[in-house]
Amino acid sequence: MQNIFTYSPSYSKVVEGYKAEVYIKGLIDVHKKNIFLRYVPSMFRIENGTKKYIVESISDVQYSAPNIYERKIKAVSSTFKRSNGQFLNMLDLMKMNIYSSSMMSDKLLSPLDKDNSRHYKYILDSVYVDNNIKKYKISIQPKFSGTQLVNGYLVVSDSIWTIREAYFEGVYDMIHFKFKSVMGEEGSENELLPIYITIDGYFKFLGNNISLNCDTWIKYNYINFLKSSPKFVRRNKHHHDLSKSYRLTCDTSSIINDLGTMQKMRHVELSVKEDSIYMAYLDRKKRLGSNPKSEKKPNMLLSLGDLLISSYDINLSDLGSVRCSPLVNPMYFSYGHSNGYSYKQKFKYNKIFQNGKSIRIVPQIGYNFTRKEFYAKMDAEFQYLPKKQGTFGLSVGNGNRIYSSVVLDKLKELPDSIFDLSKIELDYFRDINLNLYHSIEPVNGLTIRTGVSMHWRGLINTSRLKLEKPISDSEWAKLRGISRVYNTFAPRITVEWTPGMYYYMNGNRKINIGSSLPTFSVDYERGIKNVFHANTSHERIEFDVQHKITLNGVRTIAYRVGGGIFTKQDDVYFVDFANFSRRNLPEGWNDDIGGTFQLLDGAWYNSSSQYWRGNISYESPFIILKSLSKICSKIQHERLYGGILFMPHLNPYMEFGYGIETNIFDVGIFVSTNKAKYDAVGMKFTFELFSK
Repeated sequence: MQNIFTYSPSYSKVVEGYKAEVYIKGLIDVHKKNIFLRYVPSMFRIENGTKKYIVESISDVQYSAPNIYERKIKAVSSTFKRSNGQFLNMLDLMKMNIYSSSMMSDKLLSPLDKDNSRHYKYILDSVYVDNNIKKYKISIQPKFSGTQLVNGYLVVSDSIWTIREAYFEGVYDMIHFKFKSVMGEEGSENELLPIYITIDGYFKFLGNNISLNCDTWIKYNYINFLKSSPKFVRRNKHHHDLSKSYRLTCDTSSIINDLGTMQKMRHVELSVKEDSIYMAYLDRKKRLGSNPKSEKKPNMLLSLGDLLISSYDINLSDLGSVRCSPLVNPMYFSYGHSNGYSYKQKFKYNKIFQNGKSIRIVPQIGYNFTRKEFYAKMDAEFQYLPKKQGTFGLSVGNGNRIYSSVVLDKLKELPDSIFDLSKIELDYFRDINLNLYHSIEPVNGLTIRTGVSMHWRGLINTSRLKLEKPISDSEWAKLRGISRVYNTFAPRITVEWTPGMYYYMNGNRKINIGSSLPTFSVDYERGIKNVFHANTSHERIEFDVQHKITLNGVRTIAYRVGGGIFTKQDDVYFVDFANFSRRNLPEGWNDDIGGTFQLLDGAWYNSSSQYWRGNISYESPFIILKSLSKICSKIQHERLYGGILFMPHLNPYMEFGYGIETNIFDVGIFVSTNKAKYDAVGMKFTFELFSK
């Protein structure tokens, strides 16, 4: 094993790229199904009375180091009505680099990595000679249960310590799988690459039971080894431009769906059982075609029910694509200590034109059951210059309930001894906002956004104040707003820079794919009176730094540091920071729990004209619970959270938390302190089923 640990890092990197034709054949057997199967995104449509299905595909696959896989599907044939490919997309299994420290898109810990070996037991099963080469069969067992660990065996060649065959069992995205990979012949060019892969998968969800058998044959047309890597780098105009690696994405050739053509292209002949599935499918089509009346008329009640509980991806060649999840979906409910129970829903519309220009519209709705508040938001973008990501955008919605700086200034004067936001109900304003902007990326990684932000705020409640120390009528009058309506017109500029941004060109479109370096941003806004009936002014500036660092062994560290201040304070304004606010329709930072303050009451976000904050999270498969095998077997990741906030009356405010991620939900438990004294304890719970 020490020899394997020594050689594996080199073997994982020696192949810099290849081109291959891949033939995949999948057999699906539906043992049990019920209505809950409709909640699975992109699940193929199951016909009543039909239990067995077959799907085939032939693709060109191109790999480029370190971990870029592109697939162009040339031909597809199947016997089911609808499939968007997520459940049957076996490309992630193609990404199984046997020699790397992690497998399947960094979700499984490889037993061939020295750092991971502390989680495994290795047993020498047998030693034998094959073609005059001594080989070892090594059994692998995890020391404890965990979704990132596998069990199985390896067949290893003596002296050169290459893998000849690998077999793993485990759990991947709620699919229990059995994976077997046969590597190329020893001494051949494809010795370090798989030539045949078979996967048996079992999907069980709320009474549904589906099995999948998938066989993959791989023919390599070209393999590029590490020694030629300098030539690859020089071919690129910019070392962050990965367009050469993504050129298959730009290929718009049509996909062959003809069964007769598939018969000529497939790598192996079908078995009698597989051929009978096709024959039954063609017979069903023939019967339906000869008797159109046999198809039932649509039932309006059933159609409405289908809309409520089914996910949809609708692609219209002329109009674009629409994507939405079921309208009644328990997976979009969440609970937080400060926000209570809430529900959110999102729809997506996309249209990409032939010249690369695109339109994107994303409406969102949400409801908070604790505060009995309804939220709506719509984002729309037209990308007119895709090479530079030149975009015109609009965002409109209703925001947080907020109070004005008239209240804020008076709150500053209250001593800490009587300051308690939980006992204060202030003059709150509802907020309708509209943002118009233009965004462009003049150089790689640098985005400049300019635009205007408009708010219409109206008084919605009558103030009440409960304090241990009474306030006189004159003092109370100062806490009341001077107007019932405030309008704001504010030009705004945001500069965001991500050094080392990798990207590729898809025709005329520039697609950013991330960087290993932090993202820096500065956001400046200046309110102007008497424009579009604006009756208030302000000046706001914020900066923010975010960074996610991937460590070895499926571990990550993410941190966020930032601050902001309202610098023009001689007029009535509203403390409404861009990077420090309560999100009614949250978008996750590193996850839907980290990167914010879970126990902080929403009123605190508007209680100071300045803030300084820092957040950090550490994610790992095993932190605390690895010794509790029954519990740990259902946990994908454990997380540690930390946050610190500096602002008046909270100096400092700190939160510490621990959370777990499973395939069904995320949950975190938090404790907070104020000025080094215990403040509160609470939790955050979100459903995550099929949402990653």
